Amino acid sequence: MTPMINTDDLCDAQGVAELVGLRHANSVHTYLRRYADMPRPVIDLGPGRPRLWLRPQIEHWLTARTALARTAITVPAITRTAVTQAPIATPAHRGVAQ
Repeated sequence: MTPMINTDDLCDAQGVAELVGLRHANSVHTYLRRYADMPRPVIDLGPGRPRLWLRPQIEHWLTARTALARTAITVPAITRTAVTQAPIATPAHRGVAQ
């Protein structure tokens, strides 16, 4: 049995671009290549024909990416002061006999 799709949940590349925050619908194709986890179109009738995505799948993907970005570990930037005040490793510090 074929799954039923609510047609109100379908969106084209322009709709996906708006959800993702892209200026151009053509950029959606770039996202498909860049992000392997991005949902694929549920309807793709071939070149030159519109592709359609399920809006809930795109929204879920965006939510998951946002949550992942929030939990990413950030490395503090090294400041010039920290670098200039860092001890210099001399041969004695490295355990090398002089």
